[in-house]
Amino acid sequence: MKSMTDPDGTVLVSRCVLPVSLIPLTDSCRCSGTVQTVIIANMVQYKLTYFDVMGLGEAIRFLLSYGGADFEDVRVSADLGSEEWKKLKPSTPFGQLPILEFDGQVYSQTLPICRYLAKQYNLLGKTDVDALQIDAIANALHDLRKQIALFYREKDPVVKAKKKEEVLSTFLPFYLKKLDELARDNGGYFHGGELSYADLFFVAMSDSINTACGFDITKDHPNLKTLKENVLAIPNIKAWVQKRPKLDF
Repeated sequence: MKSMTDPDGTVLVSRCVLPVSLIPLTDSCRCSGTVQTVIIANMVQYKLTYFDVMGLGEAIRFLLSYGGADFEDVRVSADLGSEEWKKLKPSTPFGQLPILEFDGQVYSQTLPICRYLAKQYNLLGKTDVDALQIDAIANALHDLRKQIALFYREKDPVVKAKKKEEVLSTFLPFYLKKLDELARDNGGYFHGGELSYADLFFVAMSDSINTACGFDITKDHPNLKTLKENVLAIPNIKAWVQKRPKLDF
């Protein structure tokens, strides 16, 4: 166990082997004049397996990058008919990706994985009620992305156009209005005036949604734009965005 001293004089005790520069500290990690334990990624080596798209895996990549985790980013062909996926699918818990492996175990489903990592990185608020509200926002974002993906992946051009029109005229405006109001009321974040995993989730999926919709979804929503800027200014997130593969969706 190593001791560190924060710039404000707080003694920090870490059980993590990450470089100090990569440890994201929030106000809740600081208790002036006391010893505070910072539990981050207890020597964990993560392996994330997902298709070679941003999709549902990008929020997990954002969280792992935020936490400074040493993770293996395994990308499988996005062609669901590929031999690669046919061989891998039976070995996954529910025949789906993403999966996250660590400590000899395999875990699945996007939101539970995100929530687990959020807890490790102090991105679930300060109370159980905070966590409840943050989870609700993340679930709403997941629902929004699902609606976008349904029309984006549609093969029939007539059906695709109809689905897209429905989403862009009703579903998307409703959600963006609600989300922009949350960001307005919480100082450029979705909850509590501080960073949570819901913020990272939104920014991680925003580029995919922009591609599918054909426009920047923050264009007419200044508070969402501010939120996105806040997240992208985080050094570890900025570094990930700069080095990640350039993909449309």
